[in-house]
Amino acid sequence: MALTTPPIAQKKPHSFTHHGITVTDDYAWLRDPEYPDVDDAQVLAHLNAENAWFETRMAAQQGRIDTLFKEMRARIKEADKSVPQKDGDYLYWIEFEEGAEYKKWWRKPVAGGADELILDEVALAEGKEYFQLGAISVSMNGKLLAWSVDDNGSERFTARFKNLETGEILPDEIPEILSSLVWVAGDRGIVYSRANEQWRTDNARLHWLGQPNDSDVELYHEDDEGFRVGSSLSANEQWLIISTSDHETSEVRLVPAADPLATPLLVKPRQDGVEYDVDLHGETLFIHANDSHENFRLATAPLAQPGEWTTLIAGSDDFYLTGFDLFRDFYVIEGRVRGLDRIEVRYYDDPARIEPIEFAETSYSAGVGDNPEWAVTSLRLSYESMVSPSSVLEYDVATRQLTTLKVQEIPSGYDPTLYTTERLEITARDGTLIPVSIVYRKDRAMGGPLHLYGYGAYGIAIDPGFSTTRLSLVDRGFAYAIAHIRGGDDLGRAWYKAGKLERRTNTFHDFVDVARGLIDRGYTQAGRVSISGGSAGGELMGAVINSDPDLWGAAVAHVPFVDVLNTMLDPDLPLTPGEWPEWGNPIEDKAAFELIHSYSPYDQVKAQAYPPLLVTAGLNDPRVTYWEPAKWVARLREVKTDGNELLLKTNMGAGHGGKSGRFESLKETAEEFAFILWQLGVEG
Repeated sequence: MALTTPPIAQKKPHSFTHHGITVTDDYAWLRDPEYPDVDDAQVLAHLNAENAWFETRMAAQQGRIDTLFKEMRARIKEADKSVPQKDGDYLYWIEFEEGAEYKKWWRKPVAGGADELILDEVALAEGKEYFQLGAISVSMNGKLLAWSVDDNGSERFTARFKNLETGEILPDEIPEILSSLVWVAGDRGIVYSRANEQWRTDNARLHWLGQPNDSDVELYHEDDEGFRVGSSLSANEQWLIISTSDHETSEVRLVPAADPLATPLLVKPRQDGVEYDVDLHGETLFIHANDSHENFRLATAPLAQPGEWTTLIAGSDDFYLTGFDLFRDFYVIEGRVRGLDRIEVRYYDDPARIEPIEFAETSYSAGVGDNPEWAVTSLRLSYESMVSPSSVLEYDVATRQLTTLKVQEIPSGYDPTLYTTERLEITARDGTLIPVSIVYRKDRAMGGPLHLYGYGAYGIAIDPGFSTTRLSLVDRGFAYAIAHIRGGDDLGRAWYKAGKLERRTNTFHDFVDVARGLIDRGYTQAGRVSISGGSAGGELMGAVINSDPDLWGAAVAHVPFVDVLNTMLDPDLPLTPGEWPEWGNPIEDKAAFELIHSYSPYDQVKAQAYPPLLVTAGLNDPRVTYWEPAKWVARLREVKTDGNELLLKTNMGAGHGGKSGRFESLKETAEEFAFILWQLGVEG
């Protein structure tokens, strides 16, 4: 029987006091005390009731959902494969078969021979509600395969191993990992990081193939609970690189890959606020570091004196150096100029020789792709823009020529000449110019509906890339805009710093000011703007519907980080200690407590009219725990003064990323877009 009223969560009086400030939290009971196990009957009953209300209210939209899903799926080439890439004696590629949710991993000998199926995700996922492949790694001799799988969305992966010569699945099994899988010691061992009870990787461990797990050796242990440990191989595969870092400080150790039990070589002791990463070319270390400029420099050091850094490429206000890749005969740097990607080839023996790779469009997203070999003469690159589908390019280093190897195929058809993209700058309330990327059909009437997306945290830039799903809004008259707000590093490290800690509210103000600027320029109208964001971008959604509810015609918050204060006050939660450099530590710092409390969306819900809102959550989500969106929706239901839709959908068998599988995930996007179209009164 269809429900006629939304579920109302019971209020159970609860409060806490820090720094002399008392905060009321009457929905704290929605956090199961046994988490990560969630089996409290009352909690589950409430989440299921919210899901039932979601189904009831969206039932009338099912036809639209089906239409959207079909057109989104029709834009995906179902039987598809990647461009094969050489790595050692083999060419490797992945394939999707017609109708398959997951891919298959293939290879064949360069010298000739039959195709070999090395990993079948379709078979591994059979019968599972959720499936995610974590790491996958072929041994250096090409004879062994390691991979890891999460089958419930908790992001606790289990590693398995396979003999590629015989097809035998080896008995070794390593549970509870959250890391890459790095082959060492002549392919006799694998280096990984285990997640502890708080879902933190505070270690690098060595597993000897064929030996019991209790004989695994801890190569490094991190004592700072805010840091995370990861491992990789140097580009020449001679060194194991063990890195530990939080959001603003890092430290690196080197170990010979052939002798992983050797004493690690510390590159440079950690220094608060200094981030660095390294690779090696011969006896020379290359170091990407922000010690002398916030936009990073590239330095070198002799392996014998790894802490003695000499600048190779100085830091710059204009060029944000985001990374580098070493090869035998040259190296590549990546960065951004005014927010636009830039790739340069440079040479060890001629520092003055700089060869930028040129792209035709004025706004695009480009990067160095998969280039696994040390001695190469060409580079794989990725390229796309808001109107140009994703492409795989090959750049011949000697001739400086670009060749297109593959362009994303859209089976249902796509004509890029129907669309246009712009790069705007809109002035925020403090005078800062905020970049905005926007795409729309050339025949769109100005003033129509507009969808605005934002994130704005952790120094993560949102690239102006291509999306086939986005076309379902754009073809219905929407403009689609990305606000490159402070908190991301779209315009460099200063841009990131201007949206974190005590300046966090700049992120929210930027998003609102971009929306108002787009309205002022005639792109849309107040109330005709739909918005969306996920995780920290979901926090953004909560903040802007609190501050400026009348601007938005509809809002979608995916796994939203909205209970910021409570989460930052709980050091036992998986991410909290590592997040303090991003948000502040309200346990020790009263000013941080007061600031977080002043913008935390859950704490700032007030008696006012709110726009229509769709919220998603994942029961097994270790990043944004399910109770954050559940509590937020409960409080909104209690105090909001409007009759607008408020829907919460909790994936009961998934985590932070929602449903897995390339088509199942499309269904959730179709639901999101159907909600937006419904609330904005757009036909189709």
